[in-house]
Amino acid sequence: MVVSDKMDKTAVVKVDRLVKHPVYNKYIKRSAKYKAHDMDNAAKIGDRVLIVETRPLSKDKRWKIRQIIESKG
Repeated sequence: MVVSDKMDKTAVVKVDRLVKHPVYNKYIKRSAKYKAHDMDNAAKIGDRVLIVETRPLSKDKRWKIRQIIESKG
C-alpha cells in the first residue's frame, strides 16, 4: 500500500504482515515502510503495488515497484 508519493521517482510503501505472539498465540499485525523506486511517478497514495528487491539506488532505497496491482483512483 502506497502511503506517500511526494518524492520524485520514489514512493513509500507500507507492508503489513501477521505474526503469532509467542505466549498468547494471537496474531498481531506488524508493518514496515520501504522506499521504492517509481520511475514514471505512476503510483499514487492508496494504490496497492508489487515491489521487488533491487540493488541499492540510494541511502534508503533498495526496492523497485514492479506493477500497480490495484489503483485507488
